Amino acid sequence: MYEEFYHLTALPFQLTPDHRFFFGSEVHKRAMAHLEFGLSQGEGFIVITGEVGSGKTTLIRHLLAQIDDASNYVAANMTSTKLEGDDIVRMAAISFGVNAGDRDKAGILHDLEAHLVEVHKRGARAVLIVDEAQNLSISALEELRMFANFQHGSAAVLQIIMVGQPEFRTTIGMPQFDQLRQRILASYHIGPISELETRDYVMHRLQAVGWKDDPMIADAAFKEIYTYSDGVPRRINTLCARILLFGFIEERHIIDAEDVHRVAMDLEAERQAVVATPGHINGAPPNNAADTTSNSASVTTHAMEDFNRLIQRIEVRLDDLEHHLERNDKLLKMMSVAIANTGRRD
Repeated sequence: MYEEFYHLTALPFQLTPDHRFFFGSEVHKRAMAHLEFGLSQGEGFIVITGEVGSGKTTLIRHLLAQIDDASNYVAANMTSTKLEGDDIVRMAAISFGVNAGDRDKAGILHDLEAHLVEVHKRGARAVLIVDEAQNLSISALEELRMFANFQHGSAAVLQIIMVGQPEFRTTIGMPQFDQLRQRILASYHIGPISELETRDYVMHRLQAVGWKDDPMIADAAFKEIYTYSDGVPRRINTLCARILLFGFIEERHIIDAEDVHRVAMDLEAERQAVVATPGHINGAPPNNAADTTSNSASVTTHAMEDFNRLIQRIEVRLDDLEHHLERNDKLLKMMSVAIANTGRRD
């Protein structure tokens, strides 16, 4: 009975490079338009920024899927860490298939430029995509700026797309990067999607895996999904994946606002448990012990209050654990049945 529901919990909101799940909201369409305009210029830098989970990497995957289908592009994609200038040169060379080995930077740069010139001569365009650009060091950014000087005749042979979190804009706004800023042909910041787009986004991903209105999602539930996710795609994914799992375990065929609220509170409780300060109880600091001027009766009273609060928290925690164990046991049984039925059907 729940094979299709099991299928839904396994697919639609998982992080995946599958471009079936790409959703072109207005902010993402504008970002893609900036990317396409910048690429049409064939030189300089393109800068895309956005908060964590705003869809930057998904956007780049979508762009790469388009570039891979085009014979006139050679794209290299690398994720930045805390690398210095020499390291970024080596990484860029390796990303384009140029042998770096143990050679010095000058030799690597020579071969990288020669490779990019050959790409240009055969009528293709080289694009370097740098993800997590906010992690770039000053020296790494300087090296990337120098890459823009690679030319064949008067034509640039490399274009660079830098993708990062909002603080990257502060970095490239520094006075020493004036020359780099002058070479930025397109720049866009990805904000959250709207409430209507949140609904459309959820529907899009469900329909991509064959959703047939089971479970049905109430209008009020969509509003709650937007409220708790703030329109950030990754938060929507996380929340909706857990909502489907909750619906599967509880055998819900209608997801309402209360269900969304309950799942959101569970997620927040888990987050609070993870970020709880060491030495605190469930994220809450214990009462300070009585100061040296307090009498022994006051100390005893405070100790008993702390002890009673601790017992109450332990009891609540035990109730939560028991509830989760019951749900997990039920989930395992239902998944076993669903998988067995799927196997027989195949």
